[in-house]
Amino acid sequence: MNAFTDLGLSEPLVQAVADLGYETPTPIQQQAIPPLLEGRDLLGCARTGTGKTAAFALPLLHRLVASPGKPRPRQPRVLVLTPTRELAIQVDESFQSYAAHLKLRTTRIFGGVNQGKQVRAMERGVDVLTACPGRLLDLMGQGHVELGDLEAFVLDEADRMLDMGFLPDVRRIMKQLPAKRHNLFFSATMPPDIVELSSQILTDPVQVEVSRESSTAEGITQRLMFVDKAGKRDLIVQVTSDPRVTRALVFTRTKHGANRVVKRLLASNIEAAAIHGNKSQNARERAMNGFREGKIRVLVATDIAARGIDVEEISHVINYDLPNIPESYVHRIGRTARAGTTGMALSFCDEEEIAYLRDIEMLIGERVKVAGDRIGLPADVLDPGPVGSKRRRAPAKKKSSSRRRSNRRR
Repeated sequence: MNAFTDLGLSEPLVQAVADLGYETPTPIQQQAIPPLLEGRDLLGCARTGTGKTAAFALPLLHRLVASPGKPRPRQPRVLVLTPTRELAIQVDESFQSYAAHLKLRTTRIFGGVNQGKQVRAMERGVDVLTACPGRLLDLMGQGHVELGDLEAFVLDEADRMLDMGFLPDVRRIMKQLPAKRHNLFFSATMPPDIVELSSQILTDPVQVEVSRESSTAEGITQRLMFVDKAGKRDLIVQVTSDPRVTRALVFTRTKHGANRVVKRLLASNIEAAAIHGNKSQNARERAMNGFREGKIRVLVATDIAARGIDVEEISHVINYDLPNIPESYVHRIGRTARAGTTGMALSFCDEEEIAYLRDIEMLIGERVKVAGDRIGLPADVLDPGPVGSKRRRAPAKKKSSSRRRSNRRR
């Protein structure tokens, strides 16, 4: 299949993706859309940036149009559960874009904002509801959302739901779903709890696996710098002051750590902002908009807050703190080198993080090249090639046969 016209989608959807500049379906779209159009349940294992949202949104919109019916107040026809507000916004906006030539209603609900607007949207009736578990349960408890008319249920980023402790909420929501429904389940990784949950939701599913989270995207140059904990504060200023760092996403393990990094950068006249769970929704949206528009050059985030960030031309991802969950490393660095471009992933590592580094290297099957330390920053450490340039395909590296330890996931 070389075009969206080959997938069996209706003409308004094909026109919408053409308007967005999409030309060729990604592998997950090619594999997932035809069976979803047939009504098959689907188990998708795909990492960030593979085109996953379109893979489920387009066939669901197609099926809604094929079985027309006006949604009743408070009764969505499709429910998409996401772990974070940022991802809920992104998914809802994608549905709106794909439904540009259709008469369908979508909305999103999540915590951290006044519920009034969300309640009014549900009263008008929506075809597609994208929601975070906590606020959805609140509105269901108040009688503002009912799921009796639901035709399709999508659980997105199930492994992140597990990491954030949302599985009990997901199970409570599942008890309110009608027995007859179309089920779609997506997860970047498949730990035992997620395998068990998928078996409870899906019936005879088609399985689609694209770029498991143990693999890093082609085009990313990975480098490592050993530095003591105190030295990180000076190193982040040194790195982000370099003009080659045109747009950087910096990761910390904690919210307070993110605030401290931003304070340090602002004191050095580097435009920076933080997004994390303690920030209001308005503050998070201002930071994201500033980052997208180039007014903020450095965005500092925690893993949970960064879910759903999809910003073009991020030149550098910087791991100020190494993650204690190795899969998170792959999630993080996948924010750069999108769509065949190049990018740099630079990690700071102190003595206490050596164990995290070893777990990451076992997961990705390769050693991360050491670039130097904060005293002698090599001239080429920040130069992955022109951002936005296409990278010549290199011969595939053989993966190490080492098996990673089952350790500090919990």
